[in-house]
Amino acid sequence: MFRPSTFLSNCTPGLRLTIAVATMAVVAAVALPIYNDQAKRSNRAQARAALLNAAQWMERTAMARGHYPVAAAIPLDVLLVEGSLYIITAASSDGLTYTLTAVPNTAQATDQCGAYRINQSGTRIQIGTLEVPKPLGPLECWKI
Repeated sequence: MFRPSTFLSNCTPGLRLTIAVATMAVVAAVALPIYNDQAKRSNRAQARAALLNAAQWMERTAMARGHYPVAAAIPLDVLLVEGSLYIITAASSDGLTYTLTAVPNTAQATDQCGAYRINQSGTRIQIGTLEVPKPLGPLECWKI
């Protein structure tokens, strides 16, 4: 009968080390993609939250002033995403409309959702990027 303890006790230290390294490699091969997916999902959530906060700021400012501010008048801290894995840009020139876009940056650039976009009417869409020309749709990417 095969007993693991007897097998390992009869092995040379080099063989034991090889078995341990091979086991760790298998565990890493399974765990690393799962970890990366979870990290990207977390970063997406931060981008969505930052976009929604920026949209709320735009609406509050429009209520106070009677029009949306032009893009140059938006404070930079309104457009920041924690971790800087997304860059938010604003487009607003006529005071009647605005568009906010969060474009993935660095490690997040290959994320399957591409860039996020929201406008003054609350329309949420996904925009393709160089790395992800055909992103998933808003139903998949804007869900919580």
